[in-house]
Amino acid sequence: MKSELLVDRQSAYQRLRGGFPIPLAGAVWWFALAAVGFAGLSLRSWSLVAFVSSGLICPIALLLARVFDNPFMKDRSAVTDVLDPAFIGMLLFWPVAIAAFWNYPALVPLILAIGMSQHWPIVGWSYGKTVLYSAHAIVRALLGFAIWNWLPSGRTTILPLSVALIYVSTVFAICWDTRAKHSAF
Repeated sequence: MKSELLVDRQSAYQRLRGGFPIPLAGAVWWFALAAVGFAGLSLRSWSLVAFVSSGLICPIALLLARVFDNPFMKDRSAVTDVLDPAFIGMLLFWPVAIAAFWNYPALVPLILAIGMSQHWPIVGWSYGKTVLYSAHAIVRALLGFAIWNWLPSGRTTILPLSVALIYVSTVFAICWDTRAKHSAF
């Protein structure tokens, strides 16, 4: 049964090309946050823009899914049900982000960078690609912490730009991996 489940997970990964429209939407959002930071918004204003606009990630992903003919929302596999708890777990960081906004706003960019990646290892597991998706989350956490800690002036510019570039790198890795395996069939 375990091997059959792995085959189902990997089949979903191939069929959906790793769900790449979702991380591509994340890249768009993080690039937008970097642009807002480079435009010179205050930390508090940047945080409010980030909070309010975070709801756009899903519609952007749906639009990109349509553009790239990737119906990830309609696809079902044996492990699809694990994704709802993964996303719920990720959303639990929001009270921390809001508390930081009220008490220590400088933490908000770091909390967003790390908190919004908590579901990645589980999504990776659902595709049979735990290492690839976990690497995304780990690199985000480490690079985000390094930038936040040692380049404090880049918290609303370099940090979101770095997260966006990590997303783009991950999308390329997913597309390369699914293309390479697809052409091997």
